[in-house]
Amino acid sequence: MKLTAGHLTYCTNIYAGETWAEHFEALKFSFPDIKSQLSPDAPMGIGLRLSNTASIEILQGDNLIQFKQWLQINEGYVFTMNGFPYGNFHNVVVKDQVHAPDWTTKDRTAYTIRLFNILAHLLPEGMDGGISTSPLSYKYWFNGDTTLKTAKIEATNNILKVAAELYKIKLHTDITLHLDIEPEPDGILETGREFIDWYESMLLPQGIAFFNDEFQLPAATAQQIIKEYINLCYDVCHFAIGYEPHELIINELTQKGIKVGKIQISAALKAKFATSGHDRQMIKTEFKKFNEPTYLHQVIARLADGTLLRYSDLPEALATTDDPQEWRAHFHVPVFLENFGLLQSTQSDIVNVLALQAQNSFTNHLEVETYTWGVLPDALKIPLTQSVIRELEWVKNKLINQ
Repeated sequence: MKLTAGHLTYCTNIYAGETWAEHFEALKFSFPDIKSQLSPDAPMGIGLRLSNTASIEILQGDNLIQFKQWLQINEGYVFTMNGFPYGNFHNVVVKDQVHAPDWTTKDRTAYTIRLFNILAHLLPEGMDGGISTSPLSYKYWFNGDTTLKTAKIEATNNILKVAAELYKIKLHTDITLHLDIEPEPDGILETGREFIDWYESMLLPQGIAFFNDEFQLPAATAQQIIKEYINLCYDVCHFAIGYEPHELIINELTQKGIKVGKIQISAALKAKFATSGHDRQMIKTEFKKFNEPTYLHQVIARLADGTLLRYSDLPEALATTDDPQEWRAHFHVPVFLENFGLLQSTQSDIVNVLALQAQNSFTNHLEVETYTWGVLPDALKIPLTQSVIRELEWVKNKLINQ
């Protein structure tokens, strides 16, 4: 739905299924009810997630035409897509494989270009479209600095191939599309600082050489193209897990002319530890209830002196005897809840980022991304469609009342 602060939607990676038929059936079942309650008198956007399989199938026969007609009939529109999970995202062990195939591969590059060609056909006239994606790869797949640097160079080169396709789409159709890189814990690009450093020290220099070789463009033009088509996906959960200073990061991005393509509105779990050993164990026991086998639930602990300790998954953190002041865990809990018994969410980070957006808009794409409904403890589960409506209502009210 279109608000003063931008286009607000939800990400359809909440639905199981990998074929286009499964994706489409989930939308037909849920979207009309969601729209009727949230945006009955105006069109409403969809944050579309297509698996690799679905991205191939939607281009077969008249599937894409049928979907576009369905969107018109139901007053829906697609302006953003989630191109991070390539394969199965539900009912299997995902963990680090959410990054596979990574940006060092032709498969990831081809999949992303295919998604952009789909989005170019679906995007309403006059709007920009974005696709969020993996932060290059999963860093623990690479041993040693040399191997990691080689992977970053290869991944960056493939991202520039996508930028070149977006540049050609713009020349031929006047449609503006952007790839939104999504830092997350244990990605090669994990933090806002790492994203900015990569952008300036690797993406821009490689990109200037790339666009000179491919299109004989001068450095200033190449830099302008890169900044137009390669953006940041600001996932609030991921930035909150790392205790990152939202205002400072957003201000620095603005000053450097690096765009935020999308805010993914999401919340992590957190808890502050008391001094009592008994209380500390009770908090760990509560975290253990969220220890499920599908997704990675990285934990970042902050010590009293501000030092951050990183754990690649919740079981690793639960096994430690460290003495933290606070834990934050990657879980994408419902954004409308702040308290989970002894645990809390990073909901205040969302409020902070939405206030910054309302004060000085730095993107026009806003997408709620709570995808863990199926693996939440039973006490927190409610019907999925009602969960989505409640999430979006909470965000909408926060934006309207800023």
